[in-house]
Amino acid sequence: MDGSDSKTEVSHELTDGFHLIIDALKLNGINNVYHVPGIPVTDLGRMMQAEGMRVISFRHESNAGNAAATAGYLTRKPGVCLTVSAPGFLNGLVSLAHATTNCWPMILISGSSEREIVDLQKGDYEEMDQLAVAKPLCKAAYRILHAEDIGVGIARAIRAAVSGRPGGVYLDIPASLLGQVIDAKTGAQSLIKVIDPSPAQIPAPHAVDRALDVLKGARKPLLILGKGAAYAQCDAIVRQFVERTGAPYIAMSMAKGLLPDDHPQYAGAARSLVLKESDCVMLIGARLNWLLGHGQGKQWGERFTKKFIHVDIDPKEMDSNQPISAPLVGDIESTLSLLLARMDQWAPPPTDWTEAVNAKRAANVERMAPRLANNNVPMDFHGALGRLKRVFADHPDAILVNEGANTLDFARSIIDMSRPRKRLDVGTWGVMGIGMGTAIAAAVETGHPIVAVEGDSAFGFSGMEVETICRYGLPVCVVVFNNSGIYRGTDADPTGRDPGTTVFVRESRYDLMMQAFGGEGVTARSPDDLERAVRDAIASGKPTLVNAIIDPEAGTESGRIGNLNPQSAVQRK
Repeated sequence: MDGSDSKTEVSHELTDGFHLIIDALKLNGINNVYHVPGIPVTDLGRMMQAEGMRVISFRHESNAGNAAATAGYLTRKPGVCLTVSAPGFLNGLVSLAHATTNCWPMILISGSSEREIVDLQKGDYEEMDQLAVAKPLCKAAYRILHAEDIGVGIARAIRAAVSGRPGGVYLDIPASLLGQVIDAKTGAQSLIKVIDPSPAQIPAPHAVDRALDVLKGARKPLLILGKGAAYAQCDAIVRQFVERTGAPYIAMSMAKGLLPDDHPQYAGAARSLVLKESDCVMLIGARLNWLLGHGQGKQWGERFTKKFIHVDIDPKEMDSNQPISAPLVGDIESTLSLLLARMDQWAPPPTDWTEAVNAKRAANVERMAPRLANNNVPMDFHGALGRLKRVFADHPDAILVNEGANTLDFARSIIDMSRPRKRLDVGTWGVMGIGMGTAIAAAVETGHPIVAVEGDSAFGFSGMEVETICRYGLPVCVVVFNNSGIYRGTDADPTGRDPGTTVFVRESRYDLMMQAFGGEGVTARSPDDLERAVRDAIASGKPTLVNAIIDPEAGTESGRIGNLNPQSAVQRK
C-alpha cells in the first residue's frame, strides 16, 4: 500500500499570493481594477495586467476608489480599488465609506505592514492597523494572513459587498502574503467561485397585500424612485409597475431615466405640488433621508397626515423618519413582481389628482422654457444647461456625470434622461470630488461617451485625473462651469488682504490642462459655443475639456441647499 488514499497529492508546480489573488478575482468575473501603484502592491498591479486584467492606474486613491464604487453600481459586481498602505489606504477609505453610504458594492484591497510589527508598534514603513480603522466605515472588513486563505477571503468580501444591502468591504493584504509560496494544485483547489452572491429576498404575502390595500385606498398617490431602483437593473418591471398604478412619480437624480423624463406620469416639474399634496407616498429604492427633507417640513405639508409604503431590502430603514404604514422588506425585482401579480383590475388614481399634477407640470415647463433658451454672454446656468439638455436628447446613450453646487442642483432638474443609469452624481452624502473617477469608470465599464458637467470647485478635487483620461484615450468630455469661485466668484476679503474665501483665479484656463496631456481643450463663452463644443467632443470620442465661462454673479450660496449652512446670530461691530 503506497498511502496515496490518505495523503494530499502534491504537484511539482508552485504558486504564490500574487497569482492566487488574481486567479480568485478572475474566477469570480472581476476583470477591472482601479489602482494607484506603490509599495507593496506595485508588482501585483503589473501581474494583474499581464494576466489579462484591465488595470487603470490613477493619480490619487480617492479617485480610484470613486471609480471602483461607480463600477460596482453599474455592474452589480464589486468594483475593486487597489492601494498602497497607510496614506494610500486612508485616501481610498473616503470612497469606501462613500460606497457604503450609497449602497454600492466595492472592495478596497490595500497592502499593509506585518502584524507582528504593527501590534508592537515598532515603526514600520507606513505602519497602521488598517483593519481596525476600516471596520467602522464599511460593511465588512477582513485580513488574509495565509496564502491558502486567499480564496476564502475574496469570496467572503464579494458576498459581503453584494448581498442584502450592498456596500463597501475592506480587504487587508500584508506584504508578506503576496510572496507566500504554496503548491499550485493546492492553491487552485482553495479558490472559491461564489454561487448566488446576492440571493433574492422576498417579502411576506401579507406585507404585499397590506401595501396594495394602502395604495388602493389613496386618492392622491405618489411614487418616488431612488437609485436603488436603478441599481436593481429590473428596468422593465419598474416601468410596468409605475404604469400599472397610473400614479404620478418623481425620480431621485440617479433614478432618472428608469422611465424617460418625458413620460406622462413623470411629475418632476411638479415636485413641490406632489410632495405637499399627496396622501400616500410609495418609496421604491429611495430613503426618506435629507434628500427628501426627512419626509417632514413645509414641502411635505402637515406632518403625519400621509401614509408611506416603503420598499427596501433592509428592515432597519423602516420608520427612520416617518411611520411606515406598509413596509415591504425585500429586493426590488421580487417585491414589484409580487405586487404586479396581485394588481388585476387595478383602478387608476382619481383624474382630479392626475390632471392637477399635469397642469402644474405643464405650467412650470412653459415658464422655464425661455430661460433655458437664452444665449446670454456671459452665460448663466440656465442657458448653458439648456443647451446641454438638447445634446443629451440627441445622444440618449451618453452618460452624464454631474457634481458641484449650482451646477449639480440646476442640472438634475434641467437635463432630462431617457435611459436608466445614464446619470451619475454625488450620491447620498453629496460628496464633491467624485467627477473624474466616476467618469473614468463609466467609460471603462460601458464604452459609452461620457460628459462630465463639473462646477469649477468640484473639478478641483479630481482634476489631475484628466491626465488619466488622456493616457487611456477615454471618450470623456469634461465641461467645467467656470464662474471663478465656489457658489459665486464675487466674494471679497473685508480686510483687503487676500482674495475672498470662495474666490478662484478669474477665468482660469482649465482647457489648457487637457491640452497639456494631449487632449482637446476649448473655451466656450456662449451657450451656442458650449453646445457646439460638446457635440464635437462626443462625435470625436477624444478626451476633451470645455472651459465654459459662467457669469461670476450667476450662482447662489450652496445651490438649493443653502438652508443647511448655519448662520451666525452675532454681528460684530
